[in-house]
Amino acid sequence: MNERKRKSTIRAQLTEFILPPIDDGLVLGRSSPIGHVAVGKALSLLSTTSFDHIPIEDDIIGDILVRTAIMRKISREQLIAFVLNEIKPLMGPEEIIHLDIEVELMLESRQS
Repeated sequence: MNERKRKSTIRAQLTEFILPPIDDGLVLGRSSPIGHVAVGKALSLLSTTSFDHIPIEDDIIGDILVRTAIMRKISREQLIAFVLNEIKPLMGPEEIIHLDIEVELMLESRQS
């Protein structure tokens, strides 16, 4: 008999699944495979963290979903301008871009 010898190797890289699966936000392309309603429903089921939905009238970007806590630190206009100026040139309408946002605030209080 002709015996075959087989050797198998399985490799896996494991990382912890973190809830929510989105850190700070998502930029959804106009033609992305999933829309903001479906993502919003998934987030509401997976996390207690609240996200704001910002619809965008643009040929590439359709929506921004961002953690409500981020929106307490920056204005809606600042976020939209940042996304349109910095992220839009890097993406296509079918893409979904994951955001990890760092906001640094400098506060000063003067008392007389």
